[in-house]
Order: sequence, then C-alpha cells, then structure tokens
Amino acid sequence: MNMQSAYIYLVEGSSASAISLADVKTLLQGYIDKMKKLGEQLGWAYGDAAFPYVFDERPEGKDAWFLLRGRNPDEYKNVVIGVGSTQKNEKELPFIQITLPEASTHGDKSKANEYCRYLARELKAELHLFNGRVQYFQPRKP
Repeated sequence: MNMQSAYIYLVEGSSASAISLADVKTLLQGYIDKMKKLGEQLGWAYGDAAFPYVFDERPEGKDAWFLLRGRNPDEYKNVVIGVGSTQKNEKELPFIQITLPEASTHGDKSKANEYCRYLARELKAELHLFNGRVQYFQPRKP
C-alpha cells in the first residue's frame, strides 16, 4: 500500500480553534473508554478489538506526531498521527494528519478511517479522507 494521508481541518464552526497532540490523545482516550464501556455492556472485550494499538512516542516526533503501533503485527502495523497548520484565505487552518505508512495493512486503513470520523465528529471539523472525499461535520449555514 502506498503512503496515504487523511486530514481533519478545524474550520469555522468547529468546536476548537487549535489542536495539540495532547488534545488528540485525550480524544482518542475518550474513544477507547467509550469502546470499553460498550464492551462491558455487550459482555466481551470490544475495547481491545476497537483500538488494537498502543501509543508510541518517538523522540524525533516530539510535539509533532506520534505512532499508533499495532498489538498484533500480522493484522495491524502502524498509523502515524500528527498536528500542524496551513494558510487558507489568509487565515491559519489547524489540522490533524493521519498517515498510513507503506507497510500499513488494510486493517490499519479501516481503523484509521474510523478514528478520522470519530475525531472529526467530536471536533465538528472538515474531514478529507484517504480517497479524496470530503465529509463535513461542522454546522453549516443553509
């Protein structure tokens, strides 16, 4: 699989105007907690199936990105999550970038899509998926 990236842009109407790696980790931890609670209600370890990764912070990515490393390397390898900003119409546009390295599996891509949608929904943001499609989760004027 070629390296691919998806972007979550914090646009006008988003619930946040800036984002940090700590914020992303907090949001992902909220996702993990919700899935564990769902698993308790269903009577099985759904939390482990919904988030089959461990957070792996590398010194070279300090304050810029972190790695989600798969617990079972046969099914899930790596997903890289970073934050940044770009200029659009003379305004700064913060974003979260989710990248699938070349060694990523189809399972990684499925999970990355799931996490992208969750983060975009929580932040009421604009999501640019790996396939180029755009999903809008921010309130928009009619």
